Amino acid sequence: MSDTVRGSRGRGGRRGRGSVVWSRCAAGLLAVALATGCGFAASWVVSPAPGHVVITPAVAINAPASSGTATLALPRSGDARSALAKLPVKGPAPLTGYARTQFGPAWADVDRSGCDQRNQVLARDLTEVRLRPGSRCVVASGRLMDPYTGKQINFVRGQDTSTAVQIDHVVALADAWRTGAQQLDQQTRAQLAGDLLELLAVDGPANEAKRDRDAAAWLPANKSYRCRYVARQVAVKTKYRLWVIPAERDAMDRILATCPSMPLPSA
Repeated sequence: MSDTVRGSRGRGGRRGRGSVVWSRCAAGLLAVALATGCGFAASWVVSPAPGHVVITPAVAINAPASSGTATLALPRSGDARSALAKLPVKGPAPLTGYARTQFGPAWADVDRSGCDQRNQVLARDLTEVRLRPGSRCVVASGRLMDPYTGKQINFVRGQDTSTAVQIDHVVALADAWRTGAQQLDQQTRAQLAGDLLELLAVDGPANEAKRDRDAAAWLPANKSYRCRYVARQVAVKTKYRLWVIPAERDAMDRILATCPSMPLPSA
């Protein structure tokens, strides 16, 4: 499911309560984390920056396999439609056990860049970016050419303004759970949720309208972006070894049939 970008206090309204819990975890010792229900099986540490959570990777992303390490990698070349044809096709698994916390702390610095994933995505996808004074990470303002609607949005960080631009999980996390993520370990799920391949800065209302729907139930209103949107979903599902349900596969194939040479994105 998609997460909302807000001001300096962090997470979106729909995840406010969970985000507060994770903040408490980040601020306290392990005993506090367990007492507040914040147990997280994967390794994570708190950096000197307040609220900055770093996942200690147990998996290598696009790296050579080594003993005892799972490797998640995309094909070095190829088109998205061919990659879609290789994905397993199954019915959806139940949502039993799903919670946002199954994918780790929101916006955790999974690539250990020193900046949380939310601000990395804003800095990547916006133009005319200005950082908060004294910060090398926190995006204070910028301009988004929204891929989902095709309109231009001015982003200004603030409690009442940040929701104009939100960060979407291209494969909604609930959809990922239904199509194989529940079989992944927590650390790999945290990598999935924070993978820059999986994240896009988009129009807030469009993100909220999408909710946790797959390509069979929701596509961007901006038809010129649909090929790239579906190709990115295929890339995420390929990388994390998820499956597609029959209706989703058919919808994806209809879109990719209009752009058969669309490459599989890698980032």
